[in-house]
Amino acid sequence: MAKEYEKLSPKDKYSREYKLGVRNLQVSTGEVYGASGKTGIFMETAPLAPDSPYSASRMGTDMMVQAYHETYDLLVNINRCSNNYDSCQFLGKLIPLMIHNALVDKSLPVYRDGMQIRDWLHVRDHCAAICAVLDRGCVGEVYNIGGNNEKANLDIVRQILSALDKPESLIAHVQDRPGHDRRYAIDNGKITSELGWKPAYTFEQGMEETIRWYLDNPAWVEHVTSGVYRDYYKRMYGS
Repeated sequence: MAKEYEKLSPKDKYSREYKLGVRNLQVSTGEVYGASGKTGIFMETAPLAPDSPYSASRMGTDMMVQAYHETYDLLVNINRCSNNYDSCQFLGKLIPLMIHNALVDKSLPVYRDGMQIRDWLHVRDHCAAICAVLDRGCVGEVYNIGGNNEKANLDIVRQILSALDKPESLIAHVQDRPGHDRRYAIDNGKITSELGWKPAYTFEQGMEETIRWYLDNPAWVEHVTSGVYRDYYKRMYGS
């Protein structure tokens, strides 16, 4: 137990020893529930069934946070969110990747048939949800944070091409990545009913602002697409 204690961060040590009332918030992911099937939607009480090493590691962190709450009465919450998007996002993610490739007339790599479905959440809505949980959330509770915007990847790619007046011939279907679930869907009814939070951005509004940001900030894009990013791109999508 002493070794476990030494691994704690100073904040967690102080929280545990002196009961300072520091709220510990774990920002997790809806992927810990696993694939949702064609029509399913996960509430916070759903069993966790991750399908990839990434989501399994996130589930493990969730379990550790809950264990410290139960054992040491640490003040914790867990937020499980859907896919975030906005400006300044790493170009390995779907939306900024497709915007960038379309702008430079490079092929847009779409996994398999592109019909993987995700719920999309504007990052500012996510931040507002985090503030709501920290301010009004019940200690020890899990809150799902979804944007109510389920979209197939291929539909998003086509929307980006249309907004940039680029041809759909740029779409290139590539081999699917391992452990790629077809659909994730979470129910945000708990946080909306108990804490009064709800997403403010429509997907159309958020996408318009996001695309405009990448158009207006070519220097930022050029900087992040050099060096290490090129190696990452080759690993993910080939040459």
